[in-house]
Parts: sequence; structure tokens; C-alpha cells
Amino acid sequence: MKERLTRLRVVQRLIKAHCIESQEELLCLLHKEGFPVTQATLSRDLKLLKVSKLSNNYGGYYYSLPAEDEKRESAAIHDFLEGYISIEWSGNLVVIKTYSGHSASVALAIENLGGNEVLGTISGRDNTVFVCLREGVTGQMFMAQMKRCIPELEN
Repeated sequence: MKERLTRLRVVQRLIKAHCIESQEELLCLLHKEGFPVTQATLSRDLKLLKVSKLSNNYGGYYYSLPAEDEKRESAAIHDFLEGYISIEWSGNLVVIKTYSGHSASVALAIENLGGNEVLGTISGRDNTVFVCLREGVTGQMFMAQMKRCIPELEN
């Protein structure tokens, strides 16, 4: 996991520092930096980082990183997916089980992604997050909102 996070930071740095036009070019730069990844891995990294291709006004394209809001949302989605195990609810209370040590990052991700449905979160010491939903909001409504933000989410 540590190598992946380091690689993602290097990809971001390379995109900021160079006008990169193709995955092949980025792969070569990554190999020079000591990350011998495959095209499939790089493609997944670019998707995770929400990298887009923009026109260079000369008939070509270059890679660009998302704006700050998009990066914050991307980080929240990543933190949530990395940390949660299961989601259950009763009335306007939601209980999210997390992997050990991930409750704080999952709670913060919910605060950033939950929209107006979330009144607040309480992060357990290690592996549980409690989510209090606003009056009239059900667990199903909360899950619908979360699935709009994170389509691959399973409960």
C-alpha cells in the first residue's frame, strides 16, 4: 500500500512538472523514477487520481490533474473505499464497520460526501463509525446519496 501511495504522489508530481501527452510517455518517466508499473496499473492510477486530458491548442492533448474540490472528493472516496467493511442502519442511525485504524478517515470521508443528509459522525476508537442522519432521512436515503458519489459502493 505504501508503494502505491508513493507512486500516486510521483504521478502527480510528474504531471505537474511535464507536459505529458501519452500513457507511454508517463510510463517511461515512472520507470526512470523506479516504478516499473504496467499500463493497466497506470490506467487505474490515472482513474483514481481523476486525471483528464486537455487540449494543448495545437491538435494534441496533455494530462491534467483535477481542481482542488475534485481532488478532495477523490481522496474522500478513496479513504472510504479503503476503510469500510459494512454498512447497516436503523431509523436515522447508520453504523459503519471499518478495518482497524480506519474509522477516523471513513468518518471524515462521510462528512465530505454525505451531503445534507448527515447531521454528524462519531468515529469509534478503532473500527466503527456512527452516522446520525437528519430528521426524516432514512438509511436507504443515505445509501442512495453515497452510491451517487461512489457507484461501486456495496453495503
